[in-house]
Amino acid sequence: MPGIDECLLEAMGLPGARGAWLVDWTSGLALGSAGESPVGDHETTAAETAELARAAAEFESPPGGTVPEAAPVEDLILTTRTGYHLLRFVETAFDSSVFLHLWLDRDAGNLALARIRLGDLAERLVLG
Repeated sequence: MPGIDECLLEAMGLPGARGAWLVDWTSGLALGSAGESPVGDHETTAAETAELARAAAEFESPPGGTVPEAAPVEDLILTTRTGYHLLRFVETAFDSSVFLHLWLDRDAGNLALARIRLGDLAERLVLG
């Protein structure tokens, strides 16, 4: 079972991968990063994508604003003219608020393969 660094390096091995992060969506902090950043700064990328993850989790929350134990959102896909951003929520034994973020080049990346592999990484990731 991979830790954070191993997980991100494995994600960077996917075709077209340009950058990968593990992000805490409540604080917006990058717990780990690899590769490039679309804005030149890994912390800014983490904070911006955390806003998207938080909005999705809160949108799918039941009345009262709490996120259910098993979040109904598995992942988010954002497409741009030059790439794809795949955010995969990580379920853990503790109250998890983290997700994996993979940035793929649109021409070289395979979104379907990346989604499958990122889901597998999220299941195997060891936090702690």
